[in-house]
Amino acid sequence: MNDFATVVSEVNSSVNDVVWGVPALTLLIGTGVLMTVLTGFFQFTRFGHMLKKTIGRLFAKKVTRSSDKNSISQFQALCTALSATIGTGNIAGVAYAITMGGPGAVFWMWIAAIVGMMTNYSENVLGIFFRRRNSEKEWSGGAMYYLRDGLGSRKHCKTIGKVLAFLFCIFTILASFGIGNMGQISTIRESVLTVAADLSGNAEYATSQVGSLIVGSILMIVAFLVIIGGLKRIAETNEKIVPFMAVFYILGSIVIVVMNADRLLPALGSIFRGAFNFQAAAGGVGGAVIAKAMTWGFKRGVFSNEAGLGSSVMVHSTSDVKEPVTQGLWGIFEVFVDTIIVCTLTALVILTSGVVDIDTGSSLSGVTKLGLATEAFSESFGSFGGIFIAAAVTLFAFSTCLGWSFYGKKAWEYLFGTKSTIIYKVIFLAAILASSILDTALAIDLSDTFNGLMAIPNLIGVVALCGLVRKITKNYVDRRIKGITEVKPMLSAIPEIQAEQEMKLAENDE
Repeated sequence: MNDFATVVSEVNSSVNDVVWGVPALTLLIGTGVLMTVLTGFFQFTRFGHMLKKTIGRLFAKKVTRSSDKNSISQFQALCTALSATIGTGNIAGVAYAITMGGPGAVFWMWIAAIVGMMTNYSENVLGIFFRRRNSEKEWSGGAMYYLRDGLGSRKHCKTIGKVLAFLFCIFTILASFGIGNMGQISTIRESVLTVAADLSGNAEYATSQVGSLIVGSILMIVAFLVIIGGLKRIAETNEKIVPFMAVFYILGSIVIVVMNADRLLPALGSIFRGAFNFQAAAGGVGGAVIAKAMTWGFKRGVFSNEAGLGSSVMVHSTSDVKEPVTQGLWGIFEVFVDTIIVCTLTALVILTSGVVDIDTGSSLSGVTKLGLATEAFSESFGSFGGIFIAAAVTLFAFSTCLGWSFYGKKAWEYLFGTKSTIIYKVIFLAAILASSILDTALAIDLSDTFNGLMAIPNLIGVVALCGLVRKITKNYVDRRIKGITEVKPMLSAIPEIQAEQEMKLAENDE
């Protein structure tokens, strides 16, 4: 059995190197660049408009509350999407990127986010445009629908569209149990038990099976109470958790950066120096060093905000929004918050706390990932730093688990029908308890690969339909920004839904 696990691990490692390797990352970043150019650098030229239509309207009931009992609000869709993207990758992932790729990796993480904004935007535009109602009258959308009905409507592409949609759903379900369940629950268990061991002075608590079972049981019960209530309850829960956890973490990080203000400029300098590594270039090894910084920055940036994976579009598509572009704007805001704000603050905390070599990013104590982040916060907050990180990780990871439970459920629904989703929920809840007491390292590694494999069919769909995204974007700009009233809105690929949404748009301007 151990030999079999070893073989599986080795094969997966090889596949993972390809899935998250330079060619795949080039495809991910390249798609973002393509959509940026085709939409006229929309995330830059319409950045003010994006802020006005997202954060600028958070106090308006029409974006925070939905009058449609089968939909969720635009803000709830954002919070549920952020719940799945803001996770341990924003803490442990950033720390790992710095130690592996140097401080310069942070710069390339920013670049991944900037172009990823338009990938996420495009996914959401397509998700809204090709969504439809399921048997319970809820909105269903995502990469599987624009692959089947968008790409599949092209000449000679019907079969390939269906196959890619099927593969995307299979990869999503598998990833939901790993990255969205086992990875998050095992991280919570480790974090909580480590704090318990530190506070009690009993090192055995950190590996206690009884403690693991207690943590897993509590998480399973709470998850059951939320997940069993369906999308509405997940959205309502995340609407409360996500703003709190984001503000909690952001304020804590800002306090540390301010405490270490004298190290801020050197930290920023190390990011830019490391990104282009002029000193290394002068020594003749610049290309390899820069490539390493780029690879790790792109990899952790994409892994953090999930732009290009086609995951968050499934929840964005359930919004009561009428304009595809409006939800696309929320997608841009999602990536902005996740990477430009949260990941950047994590990086600055680590770089200003004196726990890494400011030039190379090497950990001075030898710890990496979550341990390094905990060390950075503890350097300024003392013993409270460990508690702070444990609390942040618990909130981040559990909300990620809730978000991914919905992604997996929607993929299951596409394959097996709405009525059968109760089977997925039961298996998902059982996996939470199992993840707290079993060694899930291999399962997490496998799901990391499946997570990356989701991007392949999704990006094929986005690139194939890039002209449609451009057309919908121009339609929106002409009507909503330039004020050309005679242009007919492009709201849905389905004539009945197009007519329904046009009527609603006329009654209640968005």
